[in-house]
Amino acid sequence: MYKIFFNLVFKRMDPEAAHYTAFRWIRFAARTPVLRTFVAAVLAPRYKELRTEALGLRMHGPFGLAAGFDKNAVAIDGMSMLGFDHIEIGTVTAEPQPGNPKKRLFRLVPDRALINRMGFNNEGSAAVAARLAAREAVFRTIVGVNIGKTKVVPEEEAVGDYVTSTERLAGHADYLVVNVSSPNTPGLRNLQATESLRPLLTAVREAADRTVTDRRVPLLVKIAPDLADEDVDAVADLALELGLDGIIATNTTIAREGLGLKSSPSLVKETGGLSGAPVKERSLEVLRRLYARVGDRLVLVGVGGIENAEDAWQRILAGATLIQGYSAFIYEGPFYARAIHKGLAARLAASPYATLADAVGAETRKAAQ
Repeated sequence: MYKIFFNLVFKRMDPEAAHYTAFRWIRFAARTPVLRTFVAAVLAPRYKELRTEALGLRMHGPFGLAAGFDKNAVAIDGMSMLGFDHIEIGTVTAEPQPGNPKKRLFRLVPDRALINRMGFNNEGSAAVAARLAAREAVFRTIVGVNIGKTKVVPEEEAVGDYVTSTERLAGHADYLVVNVSSPNTPGLRNLQATESLRPLLTAVREAADRTVTDRRVPLLVKIAPDLADEDVDAVADLALELGLDGIIATNTTIAREGLGLKSSPSLVKETGGLSGAPVKERSLEVLRRLYARVGDRLVLVGVGGIENAEDAWQRILAGATLIQGYSAFIYEGPFYARAIHKGLAARLAASPYATLADAVGAETRKAAQ
């Protein structure tokens, strides 16, 4: 049913306009008591065997919404209603910014992919913090906050920019993510180099600790699939050295060659980050490499090209304790999370593993023996 609707309606709309249209419907449903209860009952059934503990937090399951969909924390209850076990908002920057000029979001339908060059369009960390502080939760869910660099701030002042957002948002976050891997803010990916990343992560950790004194706010870093293998290893080693809580692998890619893209050349050549099915293989490779390097000492979050339950299961076997989706939600629609959960429960039941935690990294460990 959704695929017919997508082809007849959303496919004919500008992708960004379609996004905000769907967003309004989701928010409306979440604000309507009887409707939201019905929708959640249908789309967000709970499976006890999928309950997950990660980052010191308890979740209904391992599958969450990746950053980028809800940039300003306006649809947390709506996305929870649709079955996502955690919601990562953002990316949020210290100062409000409109993002890059439109048109800046493109669908590659034959490839089940997106290209975006949104440029961290958001209302700024002060406004988002105020919204989170005033939020009266309808559904209990875990809220992660993804922070990035304000575009006009030069690289040499990036640390202070991230610290400002941390001070405003840490108290409202179940976990924090430092995003240094979007290709749409000039110079941002340069911060993935360990000589730049070390002082940045150290400062954010210190800012979170002095801002929130009654608990430890877990801190993760999100990396790009385009990092060379040795740079992936370097980030993993740095995360261990600094006592980070986890790594999210991976963000969008700037690569186009070797991905077997079927969409028109005019679309493929659009600048920006490519997400969805074409990044699946590399994201899985990065995840396996990270798990082989850090084992269970860090929480790994698998994201990138997770279209179905089998993709999610493979990320878990590779080493992901948590998994996230976004692009496939555009193509799969409101039953996306439900299908992931149902399929994961079936695969766990058919596996030799007693719990989901037992399955995490099992295939990567086996390959190393």
